Amino acid sequence: MHGGRAYVSQHIGDLENLETLEHFHATLEAYRRLFRITPEVAVRDLHPWYLSTQVAETLGLPRVIAVQHHHAHVAAVLAEHGETGPAVGLAFDGTGYGDDGHVWGAELLIADLATYRRAGQLRYAALPGGDAAARAPWRVALGYLALDPAADAAFAAAFEGVDARERALAAQQVRQGLNAPLASSMGRLFDAAAAVLGVRRTACYEAQAAMELEALAGDAPAEPLPFPVTGEAGNWVLEPVPLLAALGEGRRMGIPAADLAAAFHESVAAAAAGMAARAAEWAGLDRVVLGGGVFQNARLLVTLARRLEALGLRVLLPRALSPNDGAVSYGQATVAAARLRAGLA
Repeated sequence: MHGGRAYVSQHIGDLENLETLEHFHATLEAYRRLFRITPEVAVRDLHPWYLSTQVAETLGLPRVIAVQHHHAHVAAVLAEHGETGPAVGLAFDGTGYGDDGHVWGAELLIADLATYRRAGQLRYAALPGGDAAARAPWRVALGYLALDPAADAAFAAAFEGVDARERALAAQQVRQGLNAPLASSMGRLFDAAAAVLGVRRTACYEAQAAMELEALAGDAPAEPLPFPVTGEAGNWVLEPVPLLAALGEGRRMGIPAADLAAAFHESVAAAAAGMAARAAEWAGLDRVVLGGGVFQNARLLVTLARRLEALGLRVLLPRALSPNDGAVSYGQATVAAARLRAGLA
């Protein structure tokens, strides 16, 4: 960001290996030359152990500003629409480092460009194996089942064909809290739903289970299943187990997986809209921002937006930039600029 302009590069992705890191540095140098920019401030993710955090700290700039991942998602959409907030933000994705050190990914924020507060979330569940759970939806389902072991019959399809010893080890990780971080991730809830429906127990690539669930649902009409919102004002919690159990019971009764996949999408949209409407009334706001990779799901995005609009709320959607992490750098830059202007950084 330079003056009143922002120059967003191609999406480089996570800095996970030397090749990607070298590509990042080459892109940075190219942008410095092309746009004649001399950086004065570096902005990084809140996560203390990301390689990008280390890169930001070693650029030799006088100031480095950390920005929470989901605040960046909301800020990116606000700024794209030329607004500063405050607004209700729904940030749904796979993972992002939270203020409490847990994994966030299904967050309701009251946010402007400079500040935010978390006002709602999906209930935390353990992810046995950590990052391995993102490649094994059955592990995610196991973490949710641990919240209510009495629902085991409804979750049975998630574990068909899973090695008994591997499942037992994962269950032990959950019980003992070993390599089983707590997560409030909407992306992982989609994984769990796919596993409980028997659609996908292991994944070959990121978001495979969620994409298959969306494709299965298509545009079939459906009514929402139970997805309660609990908690007090400003601290709402989406309770996932009743929804997952209803999916599993539906399959046991012979309801087609496609119909249940459609019902799952309607359930998420209805619960999220209801929680956002409560937050908007509580905070005296009329705008809701949708951001995060889960909103690449067209059915969820359209259905949720329609529900919010029917409740009298104005909805801001990502247009110029993707809802996914390709917009995070822009959101980070807008947050940092707003904080600098306000003397908060």
